Amino acid sequence: MKKLVAEFIGTLWLVLGGCGSAVLAAGFPELGIGFVGVALAFGLTVVTMAYAIGHISGCHLNPAVSIGLWAGGRFDAKDLVPYIIAQVLGGIAGAGILYVIASGQPGFELGCFAANGYGEHSPGGYSMMAALVCEVVMTFIFLFVILGSTYTKAPGGFAGLAIGLCLTLIHLISIPVTNTSVNPARSTSQALFVGDWALGELWLFWVAPIVGAALAGLVYKALSPEIVE
Repeated sequence: MKKLVAEFIGTLWLVLGGCGSAVLAAGFPELGIGFVGVALAFGLTVVTMAYAIGHISGCHLNPAVSIGLWAGGRFDAKDLVPYIIAQVLGGIAGAGILYVIASGQPGFELGCFAANGYGEHSPGGYSMMAALVCEVVMTFIFLFVILGSTYTKAPGGFAGLAIGLCLTLIHLISIPVTNTSVNPARSTSQALFVGDWALGELWLFWVAPIVGAALAGLVYKALSPEIVE
């Protein structure tokens, strides 16, 4: 239960910090954070939580990460469903807090609420196929970095930084394509508030990250096998 509470809080922070930067700050030119600021915010949420709860739950914060670690032989299958439920609920809680804060502004309009999308709902108008390929590849690389930086022979103490910087880079690449998911819990939390098109396109942001993560787990396991209880 301690692990699940940690995953809940960590995913809440990821959504509140990352999506919050997009909803509350990115639209104000005088703050000047733009895409770069949003990308950095997502990376910082992971870095901060890696050191806060990494020793408790492993700091997955993402159903795709849990699945990728399982595919790579690093995570027990019996913990998958509880972790995923905790992550999704944490994401929804983070989005709920963000909604309460954002709606306190006069003239508030929900808009896309940092939801993920493709086609006309892609920030750059990218097609469904482009979004699918982007999400699979970005999640593959994300899990590859996670598996490598947490390997027992990797330099100690730096995994959180490597993973956070990788997520930042992923956002710098893919925000224009899909608003960047690589995380089904993050996508679900925002889609539930937006509804309509966001829920209709949510399937891609479950399928693509899971496929990319599972492939990364299998590839890394073949390259550098290690079983961690």
